[in-house]
Amino acid sequence: MKTIEVVAAIIIKEGKVFATQRGYGDWKGWWEFPGGKIEPDEEPRAALVREIKEELDADISVGDLLETVEWDYPSFHLTMHCYICSLNSESMHLNEHEASAWLTKETLNSVQWLPADLALLDGIFLGKLR
Repeated sequence: MKTIEVVAAIIIKEGKVFATQRGYGDWKGWWEFPGGKIEPDEEPRAALVREIKEELDADISVGDLLETVEWDYPSFHLTMHCYICSLNSESMHLNEHEASAWLTKETLNSVQWLPADLALLDGIFLGKLR
């Protein structure tokens, strides 16, 4: 089975976490934490900064690694390195996603999460969200 290695930004602001709705592919319409594939010889934090710039036209500061999720999808294995991040400015533009939302602990389950991203939700709100 093919393995895909990606990074994801857990962008947190004022007790809320940022989520995006996929606008393409097999999982179109499902929600995820923004990010993307790590290029060959690219450091994960640098990949995350690049991906968020490409996807959201935003600049972020990458903090601690929250968790690395290993997940088997039907056609590939996903290794997803998830970092706590903050925005360097309020400016964002959705270049690849259909929608976005700032979610609280109470509204987290109001969207249909991708399975690998869903695995992160408890950890974000159990002492990791600041």
